[in-house]
Amino acid sequence: MRWALADGWTVARRDLIHWANQPMTVVFGIAFPVVITLAFGYLFGGAVQVPSGAGYFTFLMPGMYGMTMLFGLSATMISVTTDVSRGVTDRFRSMPMAPSAVLVGRAVADLLHSVLILAGLLACGLAVGWRPESPSGALAAVGLLLLLRFSLLWAGMYLGLLTRDPGAVVAVQTLEFPVGFLSNAFVAPDTMPGWLGAISEWNPLSSTVAAARELFGNPGWGGDSWVAGHAVPMAVIWPVMITAVFFVLSVRRYQRLDR
Repeated sequence: MRWALADGWTVARRDLIHWANQPMTVVFGIAFPVVITLAFGYLFGGAVQVPSGAGYFTFLMPGMYGMTMLFGLSATMISVTTDVSRGVTDRFRSMPMAPSAVLVGRAVADLLHSVLILAGLLACGLAVGWRPESPSGALAAVGLLLLLRFSLLWAGMYLGLLTRDPGAVVAVQTLEFPVGFLSNAFVAPDTMPGWLGAISEWNPLSSTVAAARELFGNPGWGGDSWVAGHAVPMAVIWPVMITAVFFVLSVRRYQRLDR
């Protein structure tokens, strides 16, 4: 275990060094969700009716926090696919190191990157007038957002190891927006057709966004369904299930890369 943790941190440091040498990657990662948030807030905010008569940014920000965690799926996939296509992953596998180190190191590095991106977006929210009601609730909401990101980065690693094709990332990036919009981040599921609203309510992103709004003390859509009434526990259950599934799939796929 000690060697596995040490090797994993070595791989994570590799990615941190890459970011230090290419800081624009980190800057763009922070700036992109900020620009999208400002575009949504100032271009479309006046045309959207939010619940409880609250300001649009107060309603918007938890949804954008969740969407940003979702966007990290393709970012992880790009990094993994690039290493596989360049032969870097094969070189790691030939070295005397813990087999789990590559995956654990990638998970640690991407989670640290996500913390920076979320911190930048939180600062943006505070700048435009968004406020959480309590520090403890805000910390719990941030924890749930990062838990969702942690689960999705394992999904990204598995997809990156599975495809080995950088072109497949475009398809995943294209699907991120429909999956994100098919949630309660921006539109109430009650306004959708019955079957589509049910899918939206059971979307893992919807549970995290609803839980974040509840913990931040921000207005949300509510809902009469069971999943809408248990947003906080579901915001824990969904990521744990996703992590359990894709962790196993990622490890198995990594062990069989030469097949």
